[in-house]
Amino acid sequence: MLINSILKGWRNFKGNLAPIFFISLFIVIPASAQVKLAQAGFQFLSVGTDARATGMGEAFTTVDGSVTCALYNPAGLSRISSPVELEMSQMTWIADIKYISAAIAITPFDGRYGTLGISFLNVDYGNFNFTMVANNEKGYVDLNGYPKPYALAAGIAYAKELSDKFSVGGSVQFVKQNLGNSVVPVFKQVLHDSVITTDTSYVTKSYGLNVMAFNFGTVYRTGLKSLSFGMSINNFSKEIAYERENFQLPLTFKFGISMNLIDLIPNLQRSSSLLVSIDAIHPRAFSEFLDMGAEYGFMNTLFLRAGYITKHDDYALTFGIGIRKFGFAFDYSFMPEKVFESIHRFSLRFTL
Repeated sequence: MLINSILKGWRNFKGNLAPIFFISLFIVIPASAQVKLAQAGFQFLSVGTDARATGMGEAFTTVDGSVTCALYNPAGLSRISSPVELEMSQMTWIADIKYISAAIAITPFDGRYGTLGISFLNVDYGNFNFTMVANNEKGYVDLNGYPKPYALAAGIAYAKELSDKFSVGGSVQFVKQNLGNSVVPVFKQVLHDSVITTDTSYVTKSYGLNVMAFNFGTVYRTGLKSLSFGMSINNFSKEIAYERENFQLPLTFKFGISMNLIDLIPNLQRSSSLLVSIDAIHPRAFSEFLDMGAEYGFMNTLFLRAGYITKHDDYALTFGIGIRKFGFAFDYSFMPEKVFESIHRFSLRFTL
């Protein structure tokens, strides 16, 4: 009986997954054929802020059912069961760069018409001293009143369950980065009384850019216990330029798999869970790598997390802890850094 059930689940899995698999190949293989490393801008979009996801090494493509999915794979929003879920996260990245993010998911009419998500990210690069070249003893003069560099992203997402196994989702984001102003010398050749002289003037340039970005994702629940597959495409946009060289946003392809391994031990299902997740990442600006993570939950209240990120020189391991009760959740993650100070992330989540 057990063997027949497994074989039946496998046949259904193959039949439903085949179209998704081939679509994924047509999307990912052409992208993989082009090796263009370190050719993306707006890299602040590549930094995760959510404490639960980063505690699991950001292996979060198929971890659905929470508002956090708005920041990773929008398809996962479709599994939210509460009418409203809100999350806020904060962290200090390297060089004292501060990130604040927030997301809200609204699931009206018990999800019959899908889930709507709204997300916001703000990046504060800190204070900078602006100067310009001058013909004095110091060789420069200080400039006051210039705007601080910053970045932000605001998006709206929608997700829907097409069946009890297959979910799709997408989002559109307004993304902006302002690196401040710069005083640039402009040289002109002037002819006066048959003598050519160089006239130098100064203009102020603003280095702020904005662009629309698009994200898309799918999650497929195989029906074989809690085994799930998923994929996402993040930060798809047109090329932009500050001066002459065009660049893209950090376009990223992800393919993930996850499962609650406690499903294989029926006697422990009431008190424990052990979610294991692996993501294969193909970013535009970096070589391919893996995110691997695990989350152990006790009585759906206390959660311990760990993750591992491959091919990164400055960091690899991540750790996290979470507490969830009465519609409230607090998450914390810790990422040891080899060069800079270690990274601490904090997240609060509310369910109404």
